Amino acid sequence: MLKRIKFNHFTVLFIVLSIFIVSCSGTKNLGEGELLYTGATIKIEDSLLSKKDKKQIKETVEDLTRPKPNKSFFGIRPEIFFYNLAGEVKKEKGFRYWLKYKVGKAPVLFSEVDLDFNSKVIQNNLENNGYFKSRTSYDSVRKGKTAKAEYILKPNKQFKINKVIFESDSSLVANEIRVNLPKSILQPEKPYSLENIKLERARLDAKLKEKGFYYFNEDYLLVQVDSTVGNYKTDLILKIKDETPERAKIQYSINKVFVYPNYQINNDTIPNSQKEIIQYKDFTIIDNNKLFKPQIFDRTLYFKKGDLYNRTNHNLSLNRLITLGTFKFVKNKFEVNDSLKNSLDAYYYLTPLPKKSIRVEVLGKTNSANYTGTELNINWSNRNTFKGAELLSISAFGGVEVQVSGQNNGFNVYRFGGEASLVWPRFITPFKLKSSSGFVPKTKALVNYEYQLRSQLYTLQTLNGTFGYIWKENVRKEHELKVVNVTYADSQNVSDLYLSQIAENSALGKVIEKQLIFGPSYSYTYTNTMLKNKKNTIYYKGSLDTSGNVAGLLLGANDPNNPKKILEVPFSQFVKLESDFRHYLNLGGETQLASRIIVGTGFAYGNSIELPYIKQFFIGGTNSIRAFRARSIGPGSFIEKDNPTKFLPDQSGDVKLELNTEFRGKIYSFVKGALFVDAGNIWLLKEDSAKPGAAFSGNFLDDLAVGVGAGLRFDFSFLVLRTDFAFPLRKPYLEGNNKWVINQINFGSGPWRSENLIFNLAIGYPF
Repeated sequence: MLKRIKFNHFTVLFIVLSIFIVSCSGTKNLGEGELLYTGATIKIEDSLLSKKDKKQIKETVEDLTRPKPNKSFFGIRPEIFFYNLAGEVKKEKGFRYWLKYKVGKAPVLFSEVDLDFNSKVIQNNLENNGYFKSRTSYDSVRKGKTAKAEYILKPNKQFKINKVIFESDSSLVANEIRVNLPKSILQPEKPYSLENIKLERARLDAKLKEKGFYYFNEDYLLVQVDSTVGNYKTDLILKIKDETPERAKIQYSINKVFVYPNYQINNDTIPNSQKEIIQYKDFTIIDNNKLFKPQIFDRTLYFKKGDLYNRTNHNLSLNRLITLGTFKFVKNKFEVNDSLKNSLDAYYYLTPLPKKSIRVEVLGKTNSANYTGTELNINWSNRNTFKGAELLSISAFGGVEVQVSGQNNGFNVYRFGGEASLVWPRFITPFKLKSSSGFVPKTKALVNYEYQLRSQLYTLQTLNGTFGYIWKENVRKEHELKVVNVTYADSQNVSDLYLSQIAENSALGKVIEKQLIFGPSYSYTYTNTMLKNKKNTIYYKGSLDTSGNVAGLLLGANDPNNPKKILEVPFSQFVKLESDFRHYLNLGGETQLASRIIVGTGFAYGNSIELPYIKQFFIGGTNSIRAFRARSIGPGSFIEKDNPTKFLPDQSGDVKLELNTEFRGKIYSFVKGALFVDAGNIWLLKEDSAKPGAAFSGNFLDDLAVGVGAGLRFDFSFLVLRTDFAFPLRKPYLEGNNKWVINQINFGSGPWRSENLIFNLAIGYPF
């Protein structure tokens, strides 16, 4: 008698998962005799090495083996699964081609592995790192339809440097090498390393280039190894090769500097007859069309007649010419002067960009208020306005922004305006300033106007003018000082809806008041995130913003209830500080742990009761704490209650603390995923009876909002489209011990999802 077999949900799930794992293991479609390669293992035998050294050797040589096996996750190989799923592909385009070759990957077969070649690569690596007289062998291990490689290492004890001997002569170049040897990378008792020998040769070559040895090359340096010293020691013998040409041993100085500012790159020859030759200081400028003032090159080129050639000034000059933003191509060469011994003539061939251009852009954008929209920009520019490489830009824009998901859905923002700016490639000051950086310092003047219509609420007109300086110390450090920074704002067409909100919340009246803000501001930015091979990189921006300080002192502004006015408008008086620090831990490939902390505070005094609305802090939204609606958190434990309208006002504060951590990884092709945690809040510096719990206090940590979530990033190269789902873990506006809401999480509940699950659509990464 047959018994009926009952299947519960777990049994069915187990069977389905088992079938899926087998189909994703990658061995299902292998041909007769084919084996799937699953990777390499490294075994170290009969070694005198410490556990630490063994581990380091294993990690290093395992990474050298080729090919790399298909990626595996608990026995599942999704690359092979999608490769097989796509089937036969006849065209080199379309969805199936993308699925097979972009998402998927062909099985890596054991027959593709060259065990002997990999063994020799490993052996070379051991020798190059001082493990002389080591031995390497190999084997393979088969299991079912898979196979892996096994490499057996018998490394000797690592040799260390005994001493470095320099075989020198009486030449200038030998003497310069001798002077730089005390700071050598190759020091006694350090492990022997071929990589360090290469680095030392490059270091010495760089030092010689700074001392005029233009034709010297690191290949002219030879390092011989004597491993017969004993006791696992080796002597390194450094010398200049006998075949080194004589000109490589000569110090060169600069004689003449020729500049061709209108050189056409498609014309390899320079015309013999030049109509316009300008001699300016040490420069000979051949500019038939008189496109540029000669002073540009005096400020840009570092070499002067009689200077000893050095690589630093060589690179700084090229970098400055490029960062002028005026030249499309920059070409440079040095030639030995036939009439003067040991001297070089410098030639600079510069191909200008088109002087005038017009550009039309259609942009997709998001902002901190969780608004998403589009914008049309029309930009006209003149790259050499007054023949001094000045950049004049005039633009007009118009756009619309909407909240896809948020409390202000339906309250759209319409914007249009224009901007004019002029950038001089130098400091314009009453006193002379020079920068020794490879980046051209800039003086910038700007005027812009914006008309903003917030539907159903009000219109706002803003006029802003600035004058200041931007300069970079190097590729990592940048400064911006706005000596003059004036903003005037005025509102019109205030709706009854908004007026009714002001009656409930008087702070909203500040948004539509006339505002006059003027004063200097400064920001400093440091970043090394451009170093893609560095494991830890950082970004930091600190800013100081002030307004009305001198005017307040001169006019005696000390009563905010009876403020002093300029042109019948009360001016703002405040100081605001903000710091934004980000850390990026690169975990290999495209996997990264990104973290950010923002701390800011601002306080009004003298002529003002509080910070102007546009200078206050906000928190929450697509680029902030994503588990809460934009600008809906705080201040402190305060929450807007009993609001009968659809419109909810933005919450603002005088103090801000925000912390974010996001784990980022590639899923496949252009699709990347992220898991994140956000926390923070804003506070008021002063008590406000209309906003209980909003003031900053010693218990500020009890007011932190916390949220978590996950998202996808679609990196299309020309833009990154970001989608995030997030939900709160802690709500600061709840009372007592009820702030943590982890125990209330219920994805199966419609009401919970409606109240707590937040969808964010944005462009670009949040930080």
